Amino acid sequence: DTLIEQAEQGVDYFTIHAGVLQQHLSLVKDRLIGIVSRGGSLLAKWMIQHNAQNPMYTLWEEICDVMREADVTFSIGDGMRPGGLADATDLAQLAELSTLGELTERAWRKGVQVMIEGPGHVPLDQIEFNMKLQRRLCHGAPFYVLGPLVTDMFPGYDHITSCIGATNAAWHGASMLCYVTPKEHLGLPKKDDVKQGCVAYRIAAHAADIALGIPGTRNQDDELTRARAALNWQKHFELSFDPDIARAYHDEDLDVDTDFCAMCGHDWCSVRISKEIQQFASGKSEEYQWDKAKVSAALTAEQQVILEQRGVLSPTEIHRLASKTKNRMGADAGKGSCHSDLVESEKAQMLQFVELATEDQG
Repeated sequence: DTLIEQAEQGVDYFTIHAGVLQQHLSLVKDRLIGIVSRGGSLLAKWMIQHNAQNPMYTLWEEICDVMREADVTFSIGDGMRPGGLADATDLAQLAELSTLGELTERAWRKGVQVMIEGPGHVPLDQIEFNMKLQRRLCHGAPFYVLGPLVTDMFPGYDHITSCIGATNAAWHGASMLCYVTPKEHLGLPKKDDVKQGCVAYRIAAHAADIALGIPGTRNQDDELTRARAALNWQKHFELSFDPDIARAYHDEDLDVDTDFCAMCGHDWCSVRISKEIQQFASGKSEEYQWDKAKVSAALTAEQQVILEQRGVLSPTEIHRLASKTKNRMGADAGKGSCHSDLVESEKAQMLQFVELATEDQG
């Protein structure tokens, strides 16, 4: 009744864990973490208590009729997905995957669309195998993955550990990526956690699309490179995925738009030097030229918040932290391993005005 009610309300797809079968339960006894899927664990307990087969499996034809009538898509859940690297690509996962292929064909015969839920913890070297096996066993049905995480020892950073796996999975054919937040395995995500997870997965999807050679995907990347080559900061920010954070991070160190940034400073700026030595450097393109030195516009409230939430380190603190690498990297105590990252705004303006004055006199 609940299924029918929600289908009639216009739900686009249901995740149904119909692939967890009685005969699969014995296969999880040697797992480090058992069954981590909520739907999978609840159905496993129900089957044990009632000594009966998964009702989602036995009622599959009837469920298909409801889905077909309301034009709802199946997301066939992987209740036996691995919850850690040690359990990845084990017999339980693969046995269920084979069942998902059977359920896919049965749903298609009923005229119902299907996508398959994929694993969430898989070592990097096993992702390609998992993707190819899914396509074969599930007859090419669209596959969406929960990451997967490629390492388990970084709680609080699982948007990154899973983004790495998601990029690889998308490159090998994943149709949809289910994002992971920094709060994964730790608690309920807050607003910023959701943003961090979504941004990480936007990066994963875009990187995979570039690797797949999808026409037009790299256009914005190349446009941003041209703006960067011209040291056109405004265009650089406009082409950025998140202009607010790009502008805020730039102005945190140097609130003047110049022909260098605070990383290398004026004298050591490789992009500025490259423009000087290349006769036809892309940075000389007329459409990307700008007015050079000028004070940045005041940061917006959103950009101010970005900086307030960052831990600001002084040059002394940066050098102290860099000195921790002395034993391993050979940096002298009390000194940075390279050059100072501090470039003062007044000095930047002075350098730019001197350069512009020299050009005018020439």
